[in-house]
Amino acid sequence: MEIIIRNAIKEDCLRMLELIQELAVYEKEPDAVTVSFDHFVESGFGENPVWFAFVAEVDGNKGIGKLLFDKLIEECKAKKYSGMAWQVLDWNEPAINFYKKYDGVSIDKGWLNCMINF
Repeated sequence: MEIIIRNAIKEDCLRMLELIQELAVYEKEPDAVTVSFDHFVESGFGENPVWFAFVAEVDGNKGIGKLLFDKLIEECKAKKYSGMAWQVLDWNEPAINFYKKYDGVSIDKGWLNCMINF
């Protein structure tokens, strides 16, 4: 099985937004995604982008999350960021266990704020 991780392109936006909406449903917040498709595209690929993403192309799905997370860490280090932060719900044990596998990850209580310093 070949896995290719690449920079997201504008044509990936529809599927990425679908995945964001699926995550919101999983997190029991289906109404939390309020961005329009056009705004999502513009904010990532317009004149002043505020986000970037990686996309995995694969025939299966085992291990993709780790590969993407590792790629993100690599990119942050290459850009000389001092670290990165994200959130995970305190009941999302699979995600919490995933993040705990990384050295230097700290996880707060409640709506769990996570960060890793480089």
